[in-house]
Amino acid sequence: MDYKSAPVLLEIRDLAVAYDGIQAVKGISFDIRAGEIVTLIGANGAGKSSTLRAISGIIPYRGSIRFENRDLRGIAPDQIVAQGIAQVPEGRGIFGNLTVLENLTLATWPRKDFKAVATDFERVFTLFPRLRERQHQSAGTLSGGEQQMLAVGRALMSRCRMMLLDEPSMGLAPILVRNIFQVIADLNKTGVTILLVEQNARMALRLAHRAHVLETGRIVLTGTGAELLDHPGVRAAYLGG
Repeated sequence: MDYKSAPVLLEIRDLAVAYDGIQAVKGISFDIRAGEIVTLIGANGAGKSSTLRAISGIIPYRGSIRFENRDLRGIAPDQIVAQGIAQVPEGRGIFGNLTVLENLTLATWPRKDFKAVATDFERVFTLFPRLRERQHQSAGTLSGGEQQMLAVGRALMSRCRMMLLDEPSMGLAPILVRNIFQVIADLNKTGVTILLVEQNARMALRLAHRAHVLETGRIVLTGTGAELLDHPGVRAAYLGG
């Protein structure tokens, strides 16, 4: 199904986030349709990561967040994951003292569909052959790119329908950045809806179906990825002219 005719999966209305005396997000609204890649771009402190954390239930917020027309307010983060939203946090958030296999297994703890879990292990190891090779290795000894693969694989083990990716290219060499973006594109082709926060605005906009520019907690510009790539203001502020 073309995402333009797909149903709305995530609906955000008047989202506001404040902490430590700072108004990080100031009443933003947007929708994400099933099968879309939507990216949020903006400078540090624009409110991008705070938006992801609010969706995941990690921080309190005002406004409305609905997933598959269900209100997420007051739902614990683990229950939000069980409903089908998984976040790959900035910095990856893996457990370095556990093996690759143990990290992946942790994401399956609420699941009872054991045959499907086995299928998902194979899916992750097919997508990331390096993880299969290193499944009994401590995650803390992996390279940065391999740790990012593990973080994405762990999210997939929850059988998420929407993945929130927070700065997936951070700290990676250019060739690994290209690999990670190809993985995101491949995931989307399998039906996973993506909300992407990414410092590499050029690559994020090339990948995204739609994008929103955040400045000091507000959405100031919206369009397709291609439209924003060609927008003079976006080019000057985020693409190096």
